[in-house]
Amino acid sequence: MVTITGTTMTTAATNTTTDTALLQLIWLASPALPVGGFSYSEGMESAVDQGLVKDDAQAADWLADQLHTSLARGELAVLAQAIPAWRAGDTARIAALNDWVLHTRETSELLQQTTQMGRSLVEWLKTVRPELAQSAQALPGPTLTYPLAFALAASATPATVRDTLLAFAFGWAENMMQAALKSVPLGQSAGQRILVRLAAEIPAAVDHALQLGDADRQAFSPMLAILSARHETQYSRLFRS
Repeated sequence: MVTITGTTMTTAATNTTTDTALLQLIWLASPALPVGGFSYSEGMESAVDQGLVKDDAQAADWLADQLHTSLARGELAVLAQAIPAWRAGDTARIAALNDWVLHTRETSELLQQTTQMGRSLVEWLKTVRPELAQSAQALPGPTLTYPLAFALAASATPATVRDTLLAFAFGWAENMMQAALKSVPLGQSAGQRILVRLAAEIPAAVDHALQLGDADRQAFSPMLAILSARHETQYSRLFRS
């Protein structure tokens, strides 16, 4: 019971755990998080330069293919396995997953992206969750890649693994949509049409990622790798990948 200016008001109990988990995932997946995701197009800019993506429909097709053939089979599958590893304190498993990400980046740009964003996310954790940043820094070996750093941040929330993957994928979709807007270029309405398509595709991609074991993960997207390599020497660029 709460009394305000003589009026009695009954407040219903809310599920604060669920609310907290949702808000923390929204925060982690936000393009406004200072990890530099906005500065990468993951080959989209090169695809535009090569004439493979010319409008919002082609951009949506391109990104949907990338979601299912690259993200779901690689980063999302790693994330699904890394969250329980962080929660269990399994440092050997974490190191193995991190090494897999490092060894499957097919170009210097893609390697730079995952290491820079991972490093930036750990720096952000120093401000908001310093104990988590200490856990990352205590690990032997190379800097955490972005999927492993994201898993670390998410592991400290009450969010489920599936919800975390949904948030990660939608954050990726927002960044890629913005890359399409700038590189094609497209208007805001076109960008929203791209998000409608990707939002409809993400749940199936996440469910596929959740089913993959170590032997099933893969990083084999030849055209994406070729475009990323070409982008490294592209004459004019807006993005770092």
